[in-house]
Amino acid sequence: MADFFKSWSARPMSSVQWLAALFFVMCCLFAVIATISGDVFFLRLATEALIFGGLALSVDLLLGITGLLPLGQALFFGFGAYASALILKHWTTSIWIVLLISLLSSAIVGLIAGLIAIRSRGVYFALISFGLAQVVSKVLFNTVELGASDGMIGVPNATIAPGLTSGQPAVFFLFTLFFILLLYLLLNYLLNTPYGRQLVAIKTNENRVAFLGFNTWRYKLSAFALAAAIAGTSGALYPMLRGFVSPELMFFQVSGNAIINVIVGGTGTLIGPLYGSALLTGIRSVVGSFTPHHQLVIGILFMIVVILFPRGIIGYLAPMMDSWRQPRRRARSSEAHDG
Repeated sequence: MADFFKSWSARPMSSVQWLAALFFVMCCLFAVIATISGDVFFLRLATEALIFGGLALSVDLLLGITGLLPLGQALFFGFGAYASALILKHWTTSIWIVLLISLLSSAIVGLIAGLIAIRSRGVYFALISFGLAQVVSKVLFNTVELGASDGMIGVPNATIAPGLTSGQPAVFFLFTLFFILLLYLLLNYLLNTPYGRQLVAIKTNENRVAFLGFNTWRYKLSAFALAAAIAGTSGALYPMLRGFVSPELMFFQVSGNAIINVIVGGTGTLIGPLYGSALLTGIRSVVGSFTPHHQLVIGILFMIVVILFPRGIIGYLAPMMDSWRQPRRRARSSEAHDG
């Protein structure tokens, strides 16, 4: 890991990395402005956008990197949320214990679900992942001990450190931002390892990777379990923010919104899903304050992006930045050569 960061800092930042740095800098500036103005609503809304951005990151790992379309990724997000709520209500309020248990349990559930889903390909994989989420959400919907259709309410605040809890909007926003930054850096590191390159190769041509002697099924299963762990740990933050959980967190709408966030932001870019989540969460909030039909606006926006910008926001902006930066790089290199 240390060698990676040394080599990463030694070479020039790509346009995608510049856009990633810009995203996290803007989030920090937003936190400062919102804290000074005392705007709790937008702090909580931004925190929710980051949490669902974590879910979108897990989708991008499967869809954008490995080439798997998960229509039921909300299963693990909701599982992590329920696990977090149960631990906070009945055991401990330590956020570190909650996240650790959510991480491990979501990975195990993802491994079990992956053993079922990964055996299929293409649309069949998508439908099986969708079916698994539907089955589990229906079980929760009818389980009285877990609140049934009403879900679980009255989830206490999590303790981050002495004097710092998830009930403090600015503190929890910064904690969530740090968590998402850590996820992004870890996934970015993963893509620069032989394991990450194998996942990209599987998306490009799975048959050729298998012909070279690699077990593609194991790679896809491990990616599925890793994505489940990311989604579950992100979901664990949700009840800390809202104070409740419900079976709706496992519904298809949550999975669908995550896929839309990825496609709008830029599939396979990692930072694109975070941009997409921030943009669409803001649009839902603004449009939702005027009309209950905000999904219509999201649908129209999605179609526009798919038709005009099929690579998403980052896929459109990054090449523009590259074309602007290349003449400047050549000028600098020629000046250095002349000097």
